[in-house]
Amino acid sequence: MKLRDGITTLSDLRQDGCLKARFPRSVDWTEAVTLNSSGGVAGGDTLTARFRVQAGARATFAAQAAERFYRVLPGQPSSTVRTEIDVEAGACAEWLPQETILFDRSAMDRVLTVNIAKGGWFLGIETLVFGRSAMGETVTTARIADTIRIRIDGKLVLHDAIRIDGEVAHALTRAAIGQGAAAVATLVLAGADAAWQLDDLRTALAPFEAGVSCWNGVLVARIAAKDGASARAAIAAGLAVLRDGRALPRVWNC
Repeated sequence: MKLRDGITTLSDLRQDGCLKARFPRSVDWTEAVTLNSSGGVAGGDTLTARFRVQAGARATFAAQAAERFYRVLPGQPSSTVRTEIDVEAGACAEWLPQETILFDRSAMDRVLTVNIAKGGWFLGIETLVFGRSAMGETVTTARIADTIRIRIDGKLVLHDAIRIDGEVAHALTRAAIGQGAAAVATLVLAGADAAWQLDDLRTALAPFEAGVSCWNGVLVARIAAKDGASARAAIAAGLAVLRDGRALPRVWNC
């Protein structure tokens, strides 16, 4: 994405396979919406995406729907997802996908890498939902590797890794992991104003099971919830503060 005549526009686009991008009509921030035309992610699938926001541009990357990771067969490799976002000096980028829904015996290996130049700004969210509670689903076992890696001006400031291999339902009952939660989310803000938002974000998330910390110019909120809907309510409250009240991408309402 690049800035042209004061408006963020598409610089170039390359897409193939099942992963596509669409561009809804935007007013202030330019939105790019990804969609997986295969309807979900199966064992051995590989999805790769890279986004670049050039100096002065402001872009929001969202997803058309929640992504589903289906059960893998014995011996099948994990589903692999790699996303990289480059944010140049003076640019602002938001990574706002909807929930990741994990099915029983799924296997996911996902990495989000964000490279922020000095003076850049980034806001991102990743959410894991362990089965759809409305459908009576429970994730008993799974292989999950979920990593968020952020660099500012070339320096690694955040390496956040979730690893669960085996008895997921049992692990989530432990106080230090989920204390009974069926959905967890990580909200990250990196930029010059990150520390200034600490108190406001803590206030917004006070009604929910959440905690907020700030270090190295990175603000991180952890959210645990009984189901995906409760996690989304907490996320919406946090994003309302960090996005100055701007509405969530329209696809979140679909």
